[in-house]
Amino acid sequence: MDSEFIHRLTPWFRLRSVPGIGSLLYRRLMDRFGSPERVFQASPGDISGVEGVSARLAGAIHRHPLTDAVKKELDLIDRSDYSIIPMNDPGYPALLLEIPDPPPFLYVYGNLGDCMGNIAVVGSRSATPYGRATAERLSSEMAAAGATIVSGLARGIDTAAHRGALAAGGKTIAVLGSGLERIYPAVNHDLFHEIAASGAVITELPLKAGPDGHHFPVRNRIISGISLGTVVVEAARKSGSLITARMALEQNREVFAVPGSVRSSKSAGTHYLIKQGAKLVEAAADVFEELPPTAKLSADAPPKAAGTTEAPLQEAMALSPEERQVMDALNPYPVHIDVLVRQLDMEAGRISAILLQLELKGLANQAPGKMFSKMDRVH
Repeated sequence: MDSEFIHRLTPWFRLRSVPGIGSLLYRRLMDRFGSPERVFQASPGDISGVEGVSARLAGAIHRHPLTDAVKKELDLIDRSDYSIIPMNDPGYPALLLEIPDPPPFLYVYGNLGDCMGNIAVVGSRSATPYGRATAERLSSEMAAAGATIVSGLARGIDTAAHRGALAAGGKTIAVLGSGLERIYPAVNHDLFHEIAASGAVITELPLKAGPDGHHFPVRNRIISGISLGTVVVEAARKSGSLITARMALEQNREVFAVPGSVRSSKSAGTHYLIKQGAKLVEAAADVFEELPPTAKLSADAPPKAAGTTEAPLQEAMALSPEERQVMDALNPYPVHIDVLVRQLDMEAGRISAILLQLELKGLANQAPGKMFSKMDRVH
């Protein structure tokens, strides 16, 4: 990385390292003084004129040295292939600047783009097959129509959202709750690099920062803040996804929710959001029609609504009468094989063989405990 650029970054990192300076106060200081250099050049009296900055904190800012930790971080950045985008850079996402507490700067791996067509898709880490498939399909539809899908690289819904966008040849952005040198979860190492190849992985955290629990609620404001709207696919009544939805509302962004089974705890959060006024989503068009024309997305592009993919799939694939019979008995929520035996009046061994064939064709999914469900396919 260019040494002159590292030199220009130094005051940004120095100010961020002052104890007591979070993103909100950093933003207020920038609004008042225009740059970190000018903050350090200002008198303590002028600094204390900023809302929320006490005389004691103003003095601490004025005296704050360039710490060894900051020097080490800048050295790591200098030797990396990552980009740093300060909030006064033209490449900083304009949407993110609209929230009260944007990150002072972003670590970026890949190409962030203008972010004016971003849609967040979030949900449970322990998602059901229905939730994962729905997130993947919706994300694929929206990405195919020009949206950039934003999520958090977590297991479950996040992973499905990223993969759906990539499968459509679209762009996706992952917002981490850790540093770029600490990919979490580790199982998504390859996905991390796939996302960066056409989109971006971003964080506000130092390169070596671990996935500490308190990082995730804070990073959620970036997921919602960088997006025009947030789609919650599956979420428990108390979950990080509902925190993201609340933040989206506070940021004056749209909130959408995908309905699920009334018997599934994973859908309790999405049903709560719908009761509170979130728009119910079955297909990408439901999202697009609520967004401003500046998003440049086509509400007519996604052709199918949720739950309408099975007939075309069965027509496209050569299914035997028995396979079709078993497919018709399945639904997106897992059912035990014994229930299928009773419902279809067919021997368990025969049903097992048929289910295996349906799995190989990508039409059925087996969960632990001999539970089977119908796959909601993207393609």
